Amino acid sequence: MQNWLFGLRSRPFFVLMISFIVLSVLVQTKVTQDFDRSTVLYFQSIGGNHNLDLAMWIITEIGDVRWLVLFSIVILIIRRTRRIGLVMLLSLVAGTIGAGYLKGYVIDNPRPELEFLGSELPYEIAQDTFVLGTNGSFPSGHATRAAVIALLAGYALSNRFPRGRYLIWAFPVLESLSRVYVLQHYPMDVIGGTIFGTTLAAIIGNKLKLYKFFAKSEA
Repeated sequence: MQNWLFGLRSRPFFVLMISFIVLSVLVQTKVTQDFDRSTVLYFQSIGGNHNLDLAMWIITEIGDVRWLVLFSIVILIIRRTRRIGLVMLLSLVAGTIGAGYLKGYVIDNPRPELEFLGSELPYEIAQDTFVLGTNGSFPSGHATRAAVIALLAGYALSNRFPRGRYLIWAFPVLESLSRVYVLQHYPMDVIGGTIFGTTLAAIIGNKLKLYKFFAKSEA
């Protein structure tokens, strides 16, 4: 079985690429600015529910590069999942650096400057700009990494747990929501990050012939 995303000449993959380019242009030209700002203002106004604030903080912290890289290393160590672990690790690192470069030097979209008015959190909210020391916002590194995990883990589970590959996409959805909720990103940032992470993981998976590895496993 070859997932359509690992065929880089397929129509869905082409749509992903074009979507990211179009979204980048819209953000760069400030077309989405009013929508983005009104959305984060809304999320600032609903903060204050302690349980919800804490849950959103935990979810956003899970998307930190350290935890997800550690997760991919564990998968890499296990012999049966070594190939998927390698693709995941490379995709996470490339996605983090790529998103950092784009939001730091290509797309002019500063982070929201609103103060989080919700409950006091155990630790400061992670910004995820340490790779290149910039403070840009598009695309979101957390959303990029969450999409990488969802695509590759979902692909690995697609044979034994067909429905699981769809359920696992709840992770990037919640991760993206949490980044907007804690006022670290605008909606377009997390949408762009999700598309960017999905595309990047597909490219790396294709180059490392991940689909052939699973085809051999099924034989």
